[in-house]
Amino acid sequence: MKKISLALFAVFVSSLSVFGQGARNIKINEVMTNNTASIVDEYGRYNGWLELSNIAYSSYNVRGMYITTNRDVLKKELTVPQRIAMMSVIPNGDERTLLSARKHLILYFGSNPAEGMQHLTVKAEKGKALWVALYDGNAVDLIDSVTVPALAPNLSYARVKDGADKWVVKTADEVTPGSNNYIHVGETKIAKLKREDPHGYGIAILSMGIVFSCLALLYVFFRLLGIFMSHKQALKKAKDITPVNVAVKAGEKLVETGHKTKVILKDGMKSGGVDKEVYIAVISMALKQYQDNVHDVESNIITIKPHHTMWNVHLEDTNTLV
Repeated sequence: MKKISLALFAVFVSSLSVFGQGARNIKINEVMTNNTASIVDEYGRYNGWLELSNIAYSSYNVRGMYITTNRDVLKKELTVPQRIAMMSVIPNGDERTLLSARKHLILYFGSNPAEGMQHLTVKAEKGKALWVALYDGNAVDLIDSVTVPALAPNLSYARVKDGADKWVVKTADEVTPGSNNYIHVGETKIAKLKREDPHGYGIAILSMGIVFSCLALLYVFFRLLGIFMSHKQALKKAKDITPVNVAVKAGEKLVETGHKTKVILKDGMKSGGVDKEVYIAVISMALKQYQDNVHDVESNIITIKPHHTMWNVHLEDTNTLV
């Protein structure tokens, strides 16, 4: 039983840590304290407003979280009920409190929560600086906070982009309630590069990486080429060395002898080790020369005329002649 209790307690603690991590992804994204011509609520009123943004890629429900503009909540000696009395809770009962990935929620200052989920009791004084904070559902854990400077009418104080640490004052035509803070239509690649890499560190590292990669490839190529050429020269020089040259000629002679032996075994001793194709080629060439009147004309007839001399006369015949 004790082990089961410990296991349930561990699951409970882990679930609290998961919820806590999800709450950390909710950020105060943009604030307008002096609204005279910006967005209006469902009752047609121009109230100051703040925008919450879920910077994660998972959904999180912000119901039960608290918004406050009173710095006294930072006092550690306060009890939870005392803190809650200085805050405005985001109520339940509205599907808009479930923020999916990269979604936004607008909440109005100085209004009545009875009028809807988006209406908060905390106030924002026009023309004055404002500290605004987002607390988790326990009213103790500070999730996010920002000090908004005094703003002229219809200007907002916003992060340069959703979830970024840097804040800027945005003019009336740059205010983006309910959408991503940074929106540029038709932004050129150069402008985007300047925005995302204002100091040029990224492009410098990328350029150096490309250069060094090309140099490395060239080194490898010429290194391999040098090794190949050196081996080629070594082989060429080796052929000129006498023992190697003799070995090469001996190999060629051995191949020729083997070929003749093969022909003799196949066609007999009369072939002399010469292929029939060679004979056919020689005969064909001779016939061609004969047809072209290039070959010598020979009768193939040898005439022998007898010639009598005294060398073939017998001794008896000689005496008779005398």
